[in-house]
Amino acid sequence: MVTEHYFSEMPASDAKLRQLRVRIAGREVEVTTASGVFSPERIDVGTQVLLANTPAPPPGGNLLDLGCGWGPIALTLATESPHATVWAVDVNERALDLLRRNAESLGLTNITAATPDQVPDDIRFMTVWSNPPIRVGKNELHAMLERWLPRLDHDTEAWLVVAKNLGADSLQRWLQGRFPDEFTFVRASTNKGFRVLRGRRR
Repeated sequence: MVTEHYFSEMPASDAKLRQLRVRIAGREVEVTTASGVFSPERIDVGTQVLLANTPAPPPGGNLLDLGCGWGPIALTLATESPHATVWAVDVNERALDLLRRNAESLGLTNITAATPDQVPDDIRFMTVWSNPPIRVGKNELHAMLERWLPRLDHDTEAWLVVAKNLGADSLQRWLQGRFPDEFTFVRASTNKGFRVLRGRRR
């Protein structure tokens, strides 16, 4: 039995590619997913809640999808902001390969799919959208947010979706306590058991 998670760097299971019809930025499209990545059967409910409760992304600059999986958030950002550069970051190489495939099939040339260490250190972001991998554990999750949120430009926003029963409220308290002077975190919306948290960079 292979023990792995969607946050494994190199899934060992057979990819088992499959085609999905999904709605991206208001239009029906076909994408490719596979086993060994997060939510291969559909756009998961948390991501749906995030996409439905987040304002339009900035029209330009560098935008970040943190924990991109096969790409519903990155594909949305790239479609809605064609003049921006979307950085789609994940540790899962299979997910990154799927995202590159999906971006190409949709004609989106403004997405860069990368592992965390492949993103140049000097890049700053105009927004971060993320359905963060809560199940990696609190220490890993906190380290990830500590690494990426400070790379937001001033007067910009991060948007995170977290299930209430997986600690959305405690994560909001930790974020505000960890970044008391740099950010203000609020609950922007609650839907289907998920909170959308907005972090405003001062």
